[in-house]
Amino acid sequence: MTFHSMWAELLPIGRSSASGGYRRYAWTAADADCRAWFREQAEARGLTYEVDRNGNQWAWLGDPAAGDAVVTGSHLDSVPDGGAFDGPLGVVSSFAALDELRARRAEFTKPLALVNFGDEEGARFGLACVGSRLTAGQLTVAQAHRLTDGEGVTLPQAMEAAGYDPDAIGPDPERLSRIGAFVELHVEQGRALDLSGDQVGLASAIWPHGRWRFDFRGEANHAGTTRLEDRRDPMLPYAETVLAARREARLAGAVATFGKISVEPNGVNAIPSLVRGWLDSRAADQALLDTVVDGVERAARDHAAAHGIDLDVVRESFTPVVEFDHALRDELARILGKDSGARLTVPVLGTGAGHDAGILSDRIPTAMLFVRNPTGVSHSPAEFAAEDDCVAGVRALADVLEGLACR
Repeated sequence: MTFHSMWAELLPIGRSSASGGYRRYAWTAADADCRAWFREQAEARGLTYEVDRNGNQWAWLGDPAAGDAVVTGSHLDSVPDGGAFDGPLGVVSSFAALDELRARRAEFTKPLALVNFGDEEGARFGLACVGSRLTAGQLTVAQAHRLTDGEGVTLPQAMEAAGYDPDAIGPDPERLSRIGAFVELHVEQGRALDLSGDQVGLASAIWPHGRWRFDFRGEANHAGTTRLEDRRDPMLPYAETVLAARREARLAGAVATFGKISVEPNGVNAIPSLVRGWLDSRAADQALLDTVVDGVERAARDHAAAHGIDLDVVRESFTPVVEFDHALRDELARILGKDSGARLTVPVLGTGAGHDAGILSDRIPTAMLFVRNPTGVSHSPAEFAAEDDCVAGVRALADVLEGLACR
């Protein structure tokens, strides 16, 4: 099966006819269809298929217990109305790269595994990379069991409804000890490759990033009868905080986004009693990130006080800067540069987006390949990568896997 035929099979799953984007949320029907597709691809290739204790899917070529395995893959879930490429490109490319290596008659000297990590985007339960975090021990069982979606469904309830055992989740050091290297291919979430004219790039590091919840608490009242002077409207300091986040990010050369909001009682003719907004912020280093978030919180408290509003700020998740394994990155550069005889023919770039590879990096050597995105748009139906660039990515991934697992 070719890359294009696999892509065409996966493309309709979880796609919204209204937005054209994807709604592949963890432990939903669309997620189940994606997982069924992964299993079918694994079994069609004669690979050993298994699901680990945290719901991550694995397809093995060779003995999983042999150790020093080379692993590649990504995720199949999406953000709300996300694009087609973020995650799935890496999974489809992993199968296509294996097909390419078999066509080359490559002889594997190490086990190879393809993986689909569960709930990477965190769209349903509000925490990114749940599958890999659990596996790496960065999320405790108790913390995972407290995760709840917008409808009040807990993670254990959702897993159980999907046919999985929520009591089995937890750290999986034995599985990680089998892995010698993990390489994740991903569409670039930015335009660095488009600007440099390259089809494929290597990741240097993931910016530190986190999510903070701002709860502005005021007083509900009638929108038509309450004088402006008598209002305790939490929407006002929230709006001013959104603008402050933009200013702080611009000054620091970072990014800060309020992209999600919840309002109570959420009536057109009612002054809100609660405005809850979620801040996502990322920067090139920890000091800059702290500067941005501290500045946003300081502004939020000043604006809240000016309007007589109570404010709580809660950090819901945080990932420090991730430097990908330098030795592995250099080896990938050597492999990809072999045809030209140059030391490095692919650009190396940082990214502000989190990935499963970043979560696993403190336990095993990890690296990332990026495929050119001509628009730079991601987490949107407009996300795009040209067919020839996708094929170039498959070829690069096949070269890397051959260099790591077939020597």
